[in-house]
Amino acid sequence: MKFRYIIVLIVVSAMSCGPKKGIVTKRKNDSTNKTVVVKNDKVETKKPTVTPSTTTHKAPSTVDAYIAIYAAIAKDNMRHHKIPASITLAQGILESGVGRGRLAVEANNHFGIKCHGWKGAKIYHDDDRSQECFRKYTKAEMSYEDHSKFLTGRSRYASLFKLRPNDYKGWAKGLRAAGYATDRKYPQKLISLIERYQLHKYDDEVLSGATTAQTKRKSTTIIEGRKTSAIKKHTVTKGDTLYSLSRLYKTTVEAIKSQNKLKSNDLTIGQELIIPN
Repeated sequence: MKFRYIIVLIVVSAMSCGPKKGIVTKRKNDSTNKTVVVKNDKVETKKPTVTPSTTTHKAPSTVDAYIAIYAAIAKDNMRHHKIPASITLAQGILESGVGRGRLAVEANNHFGIKCHGWKGAKIYHDDDRSQECFRKYTKAEMSYEDHSKFLTGRSRYASLFKLRPNDYKGWAKGLRAAGYATDRKYPQKLISLIERYQLHKYDDEVLSGATTAQTKRKSTTIIEGRKTSAIKKHTVTKGDTLYSLSRLYKTTVEAIKSQNKLKSNDLTIGQELIIPN
């Protein structure tokens, strides 16, 4: 009996020890889990970093630069050929890739005019077909003049000249209808450029006669001695080119260059030129 009693005590003692160890283990796990949770909370609630704001100043776009260079030429062509200056500028911007396309850079061809019996210099460029022939000019002003002659000299564009001279929307749609471009969105592209950059204001300037108020003030006529001919001088303003001045004074670019001993077509604002008679 004593031996059985001792065995029972040993078994009870062993059973009572087992659960205690289990409880200790659970507490360890609980405390470990709590520590991990607290640690994660600290990471999640940490530090949103604030970056200081900076102010950027927008530089003039290449389109604005293009307009500043060629607006005077487009207006001059409108006076002589009745093509809206807004249309000419928008086509120049679009066709030449803002003056950065290969034809514009290497051939001064701002309107993508192909040879079509052209006897002058040529350049070959991939377009609708491989290596098509395009006209090559010595300066961009010649491209603008040729563009005007191209439109005025072809009967398929005749209906456009019956439109109001400031109807740029009618011109944009009419050019596409007459076959100038195959792109269905060509009219919308021209109209978008005209309205985005307010190119229609150049049409209004020509039509309102706000042409040469500045030019008249800065063009002087000097009578020297007993000479019967007068010497006419012009002070260069922004937008002036040798081509636009030659049209204004009914002379030629070469005559102005010869009279003033110019070696290039470059002009500077404030430069005084003698205009040949």
